[in-house]
Amino acid sequence: MTAGRKKGEAPASPAVIQAARPLRIVTWNINSVRLRLPLLADLVAALSPDVICLQETKCPDEHFPHDGVEALGFAHRAVRGMKGYNGVAILSKLAFTTRDGADPDWCGKGDCRHLAVEIDAPGGPVELHDFYIPAGGDIPDREKNIKFAHKLDFVAEATAWSAQRKAAGGFKRAVLVGDLNIAPLEHDVWSHKQLLDVVSHTPVETQALTAMMAAGDWHDALRHFVPADQKLYTWWSYRAADWRASDRGRRLDHVWVSPDLAGGLRSHTVLKDARGWEKASDHVPVLIEVAT
Repeated sequence: MTAGRKKGEAPASPAVIQAARPLRIVTWNINSVRLRLPLLADLVAALSPDVICLQETKCPDEHFPHDGVEALGFAHRAVRGMKGYNGVAILSKLAFTTRDGADPDWCGKGDCRHLAVEIDAPGGPVELHDFYIPAGGDIPDREKNIKFAHKLDFVAEATAWSAQRKAAGGFKRAVLVGDLNIAPLEHDVWSHKQLLDVVSHTPVETQALTAMMAAGDWHDALRHFVPADQKLYTWWSYRAADWRASDRGRRLDHVWVSPDLAGGLRSHTVLKDARGWEKASDHVPVLIEVAT
């Protein structure tokens, strides 16, 4: 289900956003949009985003809390969800065109892990992709764990898709965000050595995600601001007795931009305090500002 306009339809009344101001995009694995709708209001108050990309909404389209989201100022919404699992949504103050049918059904599962729109940004259209890559279970062996096999197959398909887009002229004015469930760099995890055999940081996964990024000439927007030798996390386990004190995090949430937008990157925010909110998600919101 989508609530954005379709190709050929007149755009809705434009949001009042100064043309010179960068576009503010947030990605967040909310871990149930209905359960954590009040926290979405806290996010909006803290970050003032123009666009929010959600993952793991765990909500069928017909039960998505449209009224609550619209009350926060997001008149334009695209949702793709299912009961109890997965699900993605894009919430926007700016009008957009949906891309229904324009992108693959990953692994032929129809499991609501990707959504794409074209945002009517102040500087011109921006193609926006919201991904939720499979977590992969606990055993990093595709022969013993079908969830891990699904994860690797998903990333392989996304890599081939990126390569096809590149061969056709490349991504232009594009942003890819989401919970990619892989921490690719040494300092994207609290202990590189201890997590080499842990799903999300195994060599086969990190190499696969690096290949996906390279296939589309994507630019890592967060590492644009934070050097690769500095720790950067967006997720802290529910299992930690004191997540802040132990700080055993991982960077599972990502923002990539096409080369033509890399020079427009202005700032980033990892809203770490959100991990301490009541009934928090184990992921925290991530914002980038990009001039379009």
